Formats: sequence, structure tokens, C-alpha cells
Amino acid sequence: MKLLVLVGGGHAHVHVLAALATRPFADTQVTLISPYSRQIYSGMLPGWIAGYYAIEDCALSLDALARRAGIRFVQTSCTALDLEARQLGCANGETIPFDYASIDTGPIANPGEPAGAAEHALAIRPIEGFVAAWPGLLDRTRQTSHEFKLVIVGDGAAAIELAFAVQTRFTAEGLSHARLTIVGGNHWPLAGFPFLLRHKAAKLLSEQGIAHAGNRRAVGLLPNHVQLEDGSQLAADAVLLATGAAAPPWPAACGLATDEAGFIRVNPILQSVSHPFVFAAGDVAAYADARPKSGVFAVRAGPPLAANLRANCEGLPMEPWQPQKRALYLLSTGRRHALAAWGGFSTSGAWVWRWKDGIDRRFIAQFGS
Repeated sequence: MKLLVLVGGGHAHVHVLAALATRPFADTQVTLISPYSRQIYSGMLPGWIAGYYAIEDCALSLDALARRAGIRFVQTSCTALDLEARQLGCANGETIPFDYASIDTGPIANPGEPAGAAEHALAIRPIEGFVAAWPGLLDRTRQTSHEFKLVIVGDGAAAIELAFAVQTRFTAEGLSHARLTIVGGNHWPLAGFPFLLRHKAAKLLSEQGIAHAGNRRAVGLLPNHVQLEDGSQLAADAVLLATGAAAPPWPAACGLATDEAGFIRVNPILQSVSHPFVFAAGDVAAYADARPKSGVFAVRAGPPLAANLRANCEGLPMEPWQPQKRALYLLSTGRRHALAAWGGFSTSGAWVWRWKDGIDRRFIAQFGS
């Protein structure tokens, strides 16, 4: 009997659980570990913040998926990987042996960007932490009679969607005293996206009363302000952190080959390039053909990961996966409106939001109970 451990309940592993529910891997005992009993689908988080979804609408039950797949679920997190002994160390003190491991834990918030973030900011990752803390921040805003200054650090896709969602919620609740500012190191938001889409996003930010402090990277956070690289400061009653993804420290610490940022380097079969009995997918992986850290590629990696894990466990040939060159990005801008980008093409409108809403709801329905 072979032992396979699935580390993390990310988007790619959801596909593995579905494959196991359809047909178990032959002669294989599977264990899933995750610090949370559910996975909140990141694509629907802005809609929850804006008030369009209940949190239950955005979540997949990992324990239910594990039961359906007929595997063991352990609610804990991985803290160490002993590659020589093939044992997984867990936060609950348990040691889990394995023959093969698959890692899909997702990224973490960058702990060193900016200084003071851990003490003075609410990070969007881990999502469960943000979901637990957001109602309290919203209550603070409601209960403040004076101007409430909220700063979002970051100007990428996650930060921009977060800003639009928060502003939509503030407007819906009549919190006109709330002032929202985005701080980013780029002149335009959404670096890497088509210029027309970036221009449209900037225009929508201005129309909705969201200030964008471009070319002003945040370097430090203090209790009442954000310190900027140019020496200036921004007053802040609260700070949300939505900067780039960072790798958890334990993959590099255990000896897995990683890229310069600490993400696990994998070959086209999704095996570790240094330890072929370890697989990885999703944002924690550095693919052989580099791709952005995006839920789009995490979801797309799911079926080939499931197929190769099955083949590996059953002694069959594995197939390389070539991520698509272009991905469709749908970015919510609040008020049931969204932006779309495909390569150099971009568009926007309420119809894009309905398209995105349909895709998101179908994803949840596909794996829901």
C-alpha cells in the first residue's frame, strides 16, 4: 500500500479530490492536510466583501470533499518536510509518513514588505484570516464619526479588486466619511495588463472616489500612518495589505529545489526537479514554463496534477503539462461591473461581471455538496 499525502487544500488539489471521488487510486492510501476545513474561492472574495455573496457561497468544504473521496482529512498545517525519512511534520505535533507528497498550499503574505506589516496591517492572505477580521474593520468604520482613512498597500490585481469591493461596500452602507487610498510603486495600477485596461481601471478608481498614490512604494507601517519610500507619510486609521505572493519558508528549508523567491521548482510533469516523489502545483509552484501567480493557472493545473498523481501511484506513464500561453483575467470593479483581459485585448462592463459571476458560481457548484 502506497502512502500519498496532499499538503494543502488549494484549487489544484480540489481537482485531485474530485478525481479520487470518481475512482480511487489503486493500492494507495491518501491523506489530506489543511489548516482549514474549507477552501474559500479567491475569485469570489471581492463579491463577498462588496456584500453580493454570503461566505458560504464562496467556500468549498474540504472535509466533505475528503469524505466523498474516501480519504483521511487532518486539519492542521505542514511545518516541516523530512525528505530523507519521507515524513511530514505538522503543527498539531503529528508526523505523517508518505511515499509521495503533493503540495498545493498557496502563497503567503510577504512578511517583510513593508516593515511593520505584521503588527499594523490586515493582510488579504491567508484568506481565512482576512475573512475573520474584515467584519471587525467594517464595524470600526461604521462606529467612527470622523473621517476614516483606509490605505491599501499594493496596486496589482488583488489590491485593485479589493479596493473596488471595499468602496462598493462603504457606498452601500452610506459610509461617506470613509476615505480609501491605494499605494503602489507603479505609475498606473495593474502592471502587466493591457494599457487600455490599466487606463480604464484608473478612471474607475477616480470615478468611485478611490485615491491612487502611484510611484510611491510603502516601506514602513506605523500605528497611524504609512511611511513612503520618498520620505513622505500617509495618515491611516487602518491598512490592508495586498502585495505580491510570497513562498512559505519550509519548502526551501527542507531541501526542495526552489526558485530565487522560494517557490518549488517543478518539471512539466509537476514533479519537484530535485525530489521526483514530491509534486507541486498552484501558486506555491514555480513551473518549468514560468507563469504569473494566479488562480487561473492553479485551477488549470488541477486536472493534469490529478492524472499524473494517479499514473505515478499506479505505475503508469505520466504526461507533461504545458500551461496555456494566455489566460483570461476577469477583475471585479465593484457595483456589479468587471474588467476582462485576454492577451493584449481588454474590455469591460456589467456583462463582464455577469460572465465572471457565472464562471465563479459554476466552479463552486462543480465541487460543492
